[in-house]
Amino acid sequence: MKDLLQKAFNAVMDGDSELARDTAEAWLAAGGSPLDLVNQALTPGIREVGRLWEDGEYFLPELVSGAEAMKTAMIVLEPAMVQTDTGTSGSRVILIGTVCGDIHDIGKSLVATMLKANGFQVVDLGADVAPERFLRAFHDHHAALICMSALLTTTMTGIPELIRLFESSGVRSQVAFMAGGAPVTRKWASEAGVDYYGDSAVDAVRIATDHFRRRNG
Repeated sequence: MKDLLQKAFNAVMDGDSELARDTAEAWLAAGGSPLDLVNQALTPGIREVGRLWEDGEYFLPELVSGAEAMKTAMIVLEPAMVQTDTGTSGSRVILIGTVCGDIHDIGKSLVATMLKANGFQVVDLGADVAPERFLRAFHDHHAALICMSALLTTTMTGIPELIRLFESSGVRSQVAFMAGGAPVTRKWASEAGVDYYGDSAVDAVRIATDHFRRRNG
């Protein structure tokens, strides 16, 4: 089984989605625990990809292909994972979506994949998500963090609009907001009432990790 762990790790490092899928299938066929493959190979692989990207040794194409390889393996593994509700799962639930009017999806999907690879329960609402849908999903999944993406200056106004909806609904204090995307800056996000600004997928993972560590003690 060690050779499969190494293959899975290498698949993510090399951005080889086909190898990632085949290795995940072989792992399950051999009776391996899907969580073991995630924890011992896939997650270390995507974290190393993120580190190399931050150090300038990998570039955006390598970061994206590594995340896609991870995502491909997860598609194979997820049906085999036993989902249980312990009553505390909401403590690590993250909602993510591109705001209303914006159909851009790639950057948001990369962030979602990286968060999932690092052990968070991610509910990806997709693109062009209305504020009301964010609010319904918050109640349905008891999310503790909401990540919003905007790729256009004309749609980034959806970010403060969403926060105002949570305020008027009386639940703003129950959730934190993170925002990112090409036109979004740290200063603008702060003025819009956002709790966290993430300038990359790797940064988003770091922020989410710190947030939940503080929140959960």
